[in-house]
Amino acid sequence: MSFSSDVKAELCRTALSRRCCAQAEAYGVLLYCGQFDARQVRITTESADFAARLPALFKKAFQMTFDRVPEEGAAKRIFTLTAADKLAALGESFGYHPAESLAHHINFAVLEEDHCRTAFFRGAFLAGGSVTDPSKRYHLELATPHRSVSRELRALMQEAGFSPKESCRKANYITYFKQSEAIEDFLTAIGAPLAAMELMNAKAEKDLRGSVNRRVNCDAANLDKAVEAAQSQIEAIYRLEERGMLEELPDKLKEAVDLRMAHPEMTLTQLAELCDPPVSKSAFNHRLRKLMELSRQP
Repeated sequence: MSFSSDVKAELCRTALSRRCCAQAEAYGVLLYCGQFDARQVRITTESADFAARLPALFKKAFQMTFDRVPEEGAAKRIFTLTAADKLAALGESFGYHPAESLAHHINFAVLEEDHCRTAFFRGAFLAGGSVTDPSKRYHLELATPHRSVSRELRALMQEAGFSPKESCRKANYITYFKQSEAIEDFLTAIGAPLAAMELMNAKAEKDLRGSVNRRVNCDAANLDKAVEAAQSQIEAIYRLEERGMLEELPDKLKEAVDLRMAHPEMTLTQLAELCDPPVSKSAFNHRLRKLMELSRQP
């Protein structure tokens, strides 16, 4: 199953307790399904959980049964309502007259309560929503063929404290989120806290992996610098040797020469500890810089 399927399965476990919320959820389904007009309602879904919820949802909301239900085992599950009295009852429930209206709008009057508004969001997501696997990227969207509905959904979400964006794709109008925190909050609000937690875990894992990669890259860069510095120091010692200057060096510089040549792979801290007596890293580094300066003298 996809992450979207898992989210819808979790949402469908939400109890149908209040009739007003069932009507609000069904309203979201109708405005975000494939077709809702004077001729028919047509709801298509690949989610087995949503398909199982739909008959109970419409029964609770309107005491209504579908005129057509999916065939058993069908990949795409199609529910339809075509009876004129049923379509009229749906329109009356939301102050909508299909034969007279040219475009759909959200009737805010039926979504005044917070719990009804949340149920409406849930229905819209179940019918027209999707969310990307958070291990890949962050994206949640709701798609509807109704332009006014999409614009009004955004306004409704803003009232609820969300800040979605809008776009258009082919014949659909999209309301979407791309920030992980916004997706987490939205999923939690509509009844999918486990999915929100999974998203948070995926984000934490990606952040940790990124932190480790940055640390490894940083360590690799530091190692490269250390190797280059050691090579430069050894080359400087060879130049001093060619000039016959090593025997003239003070004892501390001779000790630095011997340790660097004997242990080219060691860090400055490790070499400083091998001195007799041990010295600080900065002190040993000062000796090596002195050797480099001497090697550059004419």
